[in-house]
Amino acid sequence: MPEIKVVIGGRTFDVACQEGEEHYLQSAARMLDTEAAVLVAQIGRLPESRMLLMAGLMLADKTAGMEEQVRASEATIAQLQAQLTQSQAEAQTLRNAPPPPAEKVEVPVIPAALVESMAEMAARAEAIAQDVEERANT
Repeated sequence: MPEIKVVIGGRTFDVACQEGEEHYLQSAARMLDTEAAVLVAQIGRLPESRMLLMAGLMLADKTAGMEEQVRASEATIAQLQAQLTQSQAEAQTLRNAPPPPAEKVEVPVIPAALVESMAEMAARAEAIAQDVEERANT
């Protein structure tokens, strides 16, 4: 079983761990040392047991806060997954639904007699305009 030297709060400790767990132990020791450094900076020199207790409590407080955030995030994820499932079900229902009935669209048609009457009126208007122009030029 490997024994690792870790420094926490300026003090060196020999700690044993399982083979292959050295990296995790060093990482945990760094986190504890970070909290201990805050205590030493604020309070000064503390008895070893008090320093480790306080640093451990500070880490536990941070861990509890993160666990609460994880629970809130998991609840949000569950809610979003439920909404996604519902949306997917609604989309599948729409895909499987028959198409809506076709709407009848009527396009108005101008009667042929009206077209002829308008053409005849346009021809008369042009004739009158030409007659007025000729009289104006003479």
